[in-house]
This record gives sequence, C-alpha cells and structure tokens, in this order.
Amino acid sequence: MRYCINLFWISCISIQVHAQTPFASLQIPELESLPDRTEELQRLIDKSAGNLSLKAGVYRISDSLRFALQQKQSTVIRASDGPVTLIMDGPGAAIEITGSHEGTASPKSFDYPTWNERMPIIEGIEIIGNHPEADGISLVRCVQPSITRVAIRWCRHGIHLTDRNRNVIVSDCHLYENSGAGLYLDDVNLHQINVGNSHISYNRAGGIVVRDGNVRNLHITGCDLEGNMPADDSPTGAANILLDVSGYPDDKTRSIAEVAITGCTIQHSSNYGGKSYEALAPGGANIRIIGKEIWPIDSVTITGNVISDTSVLIDINTATDIAINGNTFFAPNPDFFHATNCKRLNLNGNSFNPRQFRRPGRLVFEGCEASIISNCTFHALEEERGAIRLNRCQDMILSNNILSQCKSGLLIEKSRNITVKNWSVSGIPESELFRQDSESIVNR
Repeated sequence: MRYCINLFWISCISIQVHAQTPFASLQIPELESLPDRTEELQRLIDKSAGNLSLKAGVYRISDSLRFALQQKQSTVIRASDGPVTLIMDGPGAAIEITGSHEGTASPKSFDYPTWNERMPIIEGIEIIGNHPEADGISLVRCVQPSITRVAIRWCRHGIHLTDRNRNVIVSDCHLYENSGAGLYLDDVNLHQINVGNSHISYNRAGGIVVRDGNVRNLHITGCDLEGNMPADDSPTGAANILLDVSGYPDDKTRSIAEVAITGCTIQHSSNYGGKSYEALAPGGANIRIIGKEIWPIDSVTITGNVISDTSVLIDINTATDIAINGNTFFAPNPDFFHATNCKRLNLNGNSFNPRQFRRPGRLVFEGCEASIISNCTFHALEEERGAIRLNRCQDMILSNNILSQCKSGLLIEKSRNITVKNWSVSGIPESELFRQDSESIVNR
C-alpha cells in the first residue's frame, strides 16, 4: 500500500550532494582565459582593515578569500559600482569569514574584543561555482553576520554555517541550483537566525537544512522555497525545509527548537515531472522534521504558508508542541501529512485540496498522542479506505472539520480515547465515512 512509504531511513543519511556539470563556462565562454585573482584579492584583504570593495566585473578565484575577524575586526564585502560576479574555480567557500565568539547571545558571555568583530556584511554580489566542491559563503564563530542581496548558484552549499554563530541575518538573497543545500546549518551552535524575503530553489540536497547542532530561534519568513531536491526520480530524503537532529541519538546537547515558518510558498517537485518520470524526487517533502527520543524537536510554528507538490507535504517524526495553523495544502503525490511518534500536535484552520490532481491525499498519524485536528477542510481526497488515519494513537480530538467529495473519511486502529465530534460531511459513501477496529476506543 502506497501510504506506508517508510521515510525513517533518511534519518541516518548525511546530506547527499548531487553531482552537476560546472555551468559557469557556458554562461561565461571566456572563463578559462580569465586570470586567477585569488592572490591579488587576498593581498587587498590582508593590507586593508579587512574590507573588500569590488569594482564591477567578473573575478575568477581558485581558493577561499579569508577574512579573519580577530585580526581585522569587522568587515564589509560589497560591489562598489556595478554588478560583481565571483567564480569559485576550486574547492572550499568563495568567502570564508571566521570570528572568535565562543559565548551565547547573552551580553555577559561576550569578551569585549569580540564586539569589534560585530556585523560582518556581505552584500550585492553574485557567487558562481565552477568546481564540484565549491561553496558560496562560510561563517564560523561570527556575531551578527548579515548577508543581503547576494546570489549564489552552481556551488555545492550556498551558505554554510559551522561551529558556532549568533544573530545571523540572511535576507533578499537568491540561493539557486546548488548541488548541496541552499542554506546549511551544519552541526552548528546557533541561536537567533532570521531568513527572510529570499528565493531558495532547486538546491538538490535541500533548501534550508538544519542538521544536528544546538539551534534555537530560527525564523523563516516571506520566502519562496521550491524544488530543493533531485530533479529526477532518484529516491530522496531531501526537503525544502529539513530539521534533523537524529545524527547523535544519545546526545542531549544537540537539539532543535523554537522555529517559526511563516508566510512562505513551499512547493515542488513531484507532480510536474513531465513525461519522463511518474514522479520527481520520490520521498521528498516540503517540511521534514526528524527528532530523537532523548530530545524531540519542539516548539515549531508553521503558519500562513502555501504548501504543495511533494511526495508528502509535511513529514514529522518524534516531535512535540508543533502548531500547524492557517496553511493551504494542495497537490500531494501521494500524501498530505505524516506524523509519527509525536505529542501535542495542533492542526487548526488548514485547507487540504489536491486541486487539479487526483491524489490519495492521506493524513497519517502513527503513535501520536495529546493532539488536536480542528477547523480544517478536506476536499476531494481519493484514498478509498481511510483518508485520515490514526494508528496506535491516544488522547486526540478531531473536531469541527469539513469533509467534502472524498472517497473515504476516518480510519482509527489500535487507538484509545479518541474524540470525534461536529464534522460536516458531504459527498462521501456512508460505508466509508468512519471505520474503527475492535481495539479502539472512540468518543463520538
């Protein structure tokens, strides 16, 4: 049965970079004749106060431009008088900024000299990769780094955060068609990061990827995240937004919490594969959350988004206190929602409609408890036996929902203390409206 797609295997897989052809030479035919400017630009950085102001043009580099904030204090990297493109023609990050902050965001944790490193700025430039291990920007132990109006494509990872960072801003950026992740929080200790007003699309191993580390206060607002997974029928665990803390199952210090995903369009790719594939990126999700028993991912708000067109639109495993409110879901292929081993889920005021597609559109809850599904609309779900499924669940309320023109309704198995009340139902076969097994205790 297709609804039993098991996605647990992805939790133990490291981020999978997808090989891609270096396209920079196609865009810039004279690329091979461009001089290597690495040493020249690094000398300018070393001789200055750490700033880099680039005149309009194309600059080919083969090694990272390194900014050591302890030596140079803060830095500004920008285009001075027109469009600037950096071609990273070697491994590593085109721009590597390293600070010295070892504390938290609390003022008491700062060494006073660290404040001289505050707010390194990168703005108004384009970075293009021309090497399979080229990255865009690397941030290590930085305070208040601000990346704005930056475009990164054809690299491995667009923006890569490691070790420790605090108070990061990424805004008005285009992270596009990189072989790894667009924005990668890689086992990083990071509290306070705002990602806004950006296009993060067609990065083949994920859009915004948070893997392990200690992450709090992640805000993703007003972004378009699209097609951040393979472009073919390769099975994948990638997602447009991935929160995964399963890499160290016995380590409490690695945890993810306090995340807000609001006002975004989050979609693709599955249905729009054309004639070449039945479905693109099977296993892909728009939002995927993978926690662990010792410390589930918690306190996540997903509100006011348009979410569509992946194998499962939202997939949550081992998480608590997740609010999913006021979102519009469409075009699942095949499923809308999977939740496994979760507590205190709150789904309220969402719309589920496959729209022009004929899809099962299942919502599957496995081993969940103390959760509520209310004030939602479910329309034209094609699953013939249990479009909304509860298995081994307890202490859940399903109330004040509308179910219309679906082929089936609720299927409750091996569950107890389930309350179902105040549903408006139309266009559903009476025999398929509600099913429960003999083990389940349901209050109606």
